[in-house]
Amino acid sequence: MSDEVEAGHVRVRLDLSYDGSEFSGWAKQAGGRRTVQGEIEDALRTVTRSRETYELTVAGRTDAGVHARGQVAHVDLPREVWAEHHQKLLKRLAGRLPRDVRVWALREAPSGFNARFSAVWRRYAYRVTDNPGGVDPLLRGHVLWHDWPLDVDAMNEAARGLLGEHDFAAYCKKREGATTIRTLQELSLVRGDDGIITATVRADAFCHNMVRSLIGALLFVGDGHRPADWPGKVLAAGVRDSAVHVVRPHGLTLEEVGYPADDLLAARNKEARNKRSLPSAGCC
Repeated sequence: MSDEVEAGHVRVRLDLSYDGSEFSGWAKQAGGRRTVQGEIEDALRTVTRSRETYELTVAGRTDAGVHARGQVAHVDLPREVWAEHHQKLLKRLAGRLPRDVRVWALREAPSGFNARFSAVWRRYAYRVTDNPGGVDPLLRGHVLWHDWPLDVDAMNEAARGLLGEHDFAAYCKKREGATTIRTLQELSLVRGDDGIITATVRADAFCHNMVRSLIGALLFVGDGHRPADWPGKVLAAGVRDSAVHVVRPHGLTLEEVGYPADDLLAARNKEARNKRSLPSAGCC
């Protein structure tokens, strides 16, 4: 698959954020369900007065109810459309988009840029509180309430055993033909002064339900239901464990997407498209 932009077109990078509460995820769906992609594509078509819908490619497809603060997408626009509208496009989108999705920046992307395949990491945050009184009503759409006291030190101990390149099949919803090998670069938890525990989760990529499953396992350690080595044993087993709960989506936010220097984009795109496998352990 080539990253060459079709002749007569310009690849445009979009930086955006959204509150996922009322969306059925990022990707367009049949049946008229409301999605982030659908809203932005409709708005682009309207403000550029185009008959054609220009399809977006996104860094990471978020599920229903998941939020994003630092999402990245790209769209290929006809050069004449970009030339006519780009100076006012951001403000016009602000006037056309619903209030729960915002585009913060629009700029011509460097050669070889692909919002999905150029990314070298994605960083998510999951927020949870164990306050016995529950969640601050003003934060209820972004923070999970866990009704057992949580030991953050124990959760961090368990998290360290999950770092590195592994087959995360035990923490992913399997998709036909897709690998579940990922490199988990960071998994750490901090309790803030407000009592909210924020888990930072960064990897080169994520498979379906991976972050929410990892958090579900760590919560079981934090509340004392499982020992600190249990999440690592689940990982090593390589199969879904019914004790690992996929936590609710509203505590999860895509915070940032990382990209290499412009001259490394082409190499990263090729690497990201290769199907991954773990090194062989040998025969003996």
